Amino acid sequence: MWPDAIPLAQAFGVDTKKYHPCVWLNHSGNARVFTTTLGHHNETMSHPVYLDLVTRGLLWATGKIEANGSPSPGYQAPQFRSPDEQRLILAADYQKKRIALVSQNGQKLWEHPIQDIHDLQILPNGNILFQTSWTNLLEVTPEGHTVWSYNAALENGNKGKKVEVHAFQRLPNGLTMIAESGPRRIIEVNDQGHILREVPLTVNNPDPHRDTRMVRKTPNGHYLVAHEADACIREYNPQGVVVWEFKTGFKSYGVNRLANGNTIIGNGDGHNVIVVNPQKEIVWSLNRNDIPGVTLEWVTTVSELPNGNFLIGNCHAGPDNPQIIEVSPDKKLVWQFKDFELFGNSLPCSTVVIP
Repeated sequence: MWPDAIPLAQAFGVDTKKYHPCVWLNHSGNARVFTTTLGHHNETMSHPVYLDLVTRGLLWATGKIEANGSPSPGYQAPQFRSPDEQRLILAADYQKKRIALVSQNGQKLWEHPIQDIHDLQILPNGNILFQTSWTNLLEVTPEGHTVWSYNAALENGNKGKKVEVHAFQRLPNGLTMIAESGPRRIIEVNDQGHILREVPLTVNNPDPHRDTRMVRKTPNGHYLVAHEADACIREYNPQGVVVWEFKTGFKSYGVNRLANGNTIIGNGDGHNVIVVNPQKEIVWSLNRNDIPGVTLEWVTTVSELPNGNFLIGNCHAGPDNPQIIEVSPDKKLVWQFKDFELFGNSLPCSTVVIP
């Protein structure tokens, strides 16, 4: 190894009892050199983590990687492609025991078995973050490789405790936010599952299954939490202080902060969606039968699309109703999704990618 080499990783030699560089960088004139001694076995060389390492090394050597570590435009990892540039729908149903990615015409592009689920996310790198049970989280590539996992029942002091996870989110800094019902806390963990931040939650009616539902971190670093058992939405600062609270009176499931600073709430067994301003005034609502031909049942996930419309999850509404709807601010039904063959009547979480 050249004296001016920059080591990136090292391995402990059982025979030598020393640490030895196994991944390093060199410069030779204007040339960049990436080197690794890893990869002696097919199992290693086919692993997504190893392939990602070599890919990023190659991108660095050719000057095709940005300062933040992401590939330059045109060199990103392949992502799911929808046929004919259709919408992509990622949804999960704990009745049919599956999470699947489908095009709007029903073509299945990817699926994975699950037991229980209340949250999911398509990541910028094309991977899917989801759960297979109330405690087990996975990040899986489009090819089906698991590249990250976290078991809330065993890690970070939870062994032997009653704990359920109903919300999680991959943050822009690469950490994963996890809301733990039972321990009544939000944690942010790194790739190794180590806690880098812990935020205590205020819960008046403790219940490992109902402490929380949807939780999202806002751009200002706060946390919006739907507390199902407490029938309210609370906003916490990073120290766990409640800085805003709205009592819904229902088993609220969904919550998100809109671009204009208002808060959208999916009211679960209230069968409606409301938008509340910072002064706690309801400035918009969509009630159970406001849309002709659609009945809102257990309203779950709610979010704002780039076009300003609202994406709403409609769980337990039966085969006569759509499982997901897109509604404009003037309460017009723009789009709907209904597939009771692939999914069932227990589809609580979904997201849509619009080309």
